[in-house]
Amino acid sequence: MTDSNTDYVIIVAGGRGLRMGSDVPKQFLPIGGRPVLMRTMERFREYSSALHIVLVLPRDQQDYWRKLCADHDFGVDYQLADGGETRFHSVRNGLSLIPADAVGVVGVHDGVRPFPSPEVIGRCYDEARRTGAAVPVVPVVETLRHVTDGTVPRGDYRLVQTPQTFDIALLRRAYEQDYTDAFTDDASVVEALGHAVTLVEGNRENIKITTPWDLKVAEATLHTV
Repeated sequence: MTDSNTDYVIIVAGGRGLRMGSDVPKQFLPIGGRPVLMRTMERFREYSSALHIVLVLPRDQQDYWRKLCADHDFGVDYQLADGGETRFHSVRNGLSLIPADAVGVVGVHDGVRPFPSPEVIGRCYDEARRTGAAVPVVPVVETLRHVTDGTVPRGDYRLVQTPQTFDIALLRRAYEQDYTDAFTDDASVVEALGHAVTLVEGNRENIKITTPWDLKVAEATLHTV
């Protein structure tokens, strides 16, 4: 039997680095001499030594990842799942490694977001324990303009981050649905079941690294978080 209230995080890292202009997938590029993905996983281990980590990687990247782990003496424990055709299918593969009788909260996090604060991670897990579903968000600080309708009130919008956190049974039911293009993130999959998602305060440093500029910002951020 699985222990009660066992929490998990599924870290999805399937990028190819095309917008980076690099032959190396973006999750393996270094920040301060250490791969982005390692820093991401270490942040969750900093939050909790008991958290079960499931890493989802494309099969053709797994040998390279294992070599990086050996080269950097990487010691964070995790389970490894194969990446799928889309992010939706990758998360579903990660969920398949969580025992069927598991009770607790599961987070889903982008492998190229190395700076979620432990406080934000904790808020997400705590809120999901209360309401079943929570996502971190930050305010929009720049003016927003609709392409055809002009400026819109930025106070009505938030930027969505990860980890997006859910009751394990709820997320499992959500991912039993057939895939559609409307599923842009895990919250949208859960909302398709009719379950509301609670917004919690995120942290501005929790950027998603997708371009060379993001990598420069991450290098600078590393010394402030």
